[in-house]
Amino acid sequence: MKRIFIVGMLIWMLSVPVYAETLEAPPAPDGAIDLMPAEQNSFGQDLWYVIRSAIGTLEPEFAQCARVCVGMTATVMLVSILGNVSGSAKSTAELAGAAAVACLLLNSANTLITSAVDTVQALSDYGRLLLPVMTTALAVQGGITGSAALYTGTAVFDAVLSGLISRVLVPVLYIFLVLAIANAALDEELLGKMKKFFCWISSWGLKIVLYVFTGYMTITGVISGTTDQTALKAAKLTISGMVPVVGGILSDASEAVLVSAGVVKNAAGIYGLLAVLSVCIGPFLKIGSHYLMLKAAGSLCSVFGSKRISEFV
Repeated sequence: MKRIFIVGMLIWMLSVPVYAETLEAPPAPDGAIDLMPAEQNSFGQDLWYVIRSAIGTLEPEFAQCARVCVGMTATVMLVSILGNVSGSAKSTAELAGAAAVACLLLNSANTLITSAVDTVQALSDYGRLLLPVMTTALAVQGGITGSAALYTGTAVFDAVLSGLISRVLVPVLYIFLVLAIANAALDEELLGKMKKFFCWISSWGLKIVLYVFTGYMTITGVISGTTDQTALKAAKLTISGMVPVVGGILSDASEAVLVSAGVVKNAAGIYGLLAVLSVCIGPFLKIGSHYLMLKAAGSLCSVFGSKRISEFV
């Protein structure tokens, strides 16, 4: 009777239908898909392909920034020449020079800020599509607690960061730019202190959020990872010991399922990483190239002796 019961249970277990769902990383956003390789080969080659493709799109940005830098340098030279005149003419020249440099730079600054905010939003939207795939594969792999911590922490961080950038940091950044213009034009000590204060708010606001998120993921990753591995080993031992006849086979099969889930997670993670890189590398290189060229132009302007305008640049 015992054998008949076991055979009957096995027949019933094998007759239960099994449903499988394919886990694939969501396609890259429209703005980034042009930078993605057509086929994924090795991560190093794909990474270099994305970087090379992004660098190829920078020529218009270099030309635009070069025009701004030339006009700005000419303005600072003119202010320096007029600054040799004593009296009110010098103050008027520096006031006019600050206004001229601001007109040259603010359009580019606004474009770069808008590009950065749009990039953060695009990363947030793509993360909402990629995160369920990663957490599902992690849960199937045995990381139930880790997947819950990953999903919860990332979702909360995404909401906080998006709100912080759009509602706090971007307005603070524009206030900082206004104060920088006013300080360059009027050379008031109070305006300089206020400018530094708002600069401190914008930089440390981002740092605090990132530190909190990194600390949360580190703590939960260590704790939940240990818990999940212990639970996984306990489940395998239970299956192997409690289920007669086929317990060892089921235990080995569970190991194969977990390994497969790990492969899915890694594959989706690599594609998702390339997609995220494709989203952000264009704006990153654009902002970085403008920054470096303006930094060089500022150093060149400082040679002409207009300290206030050079610091503003």
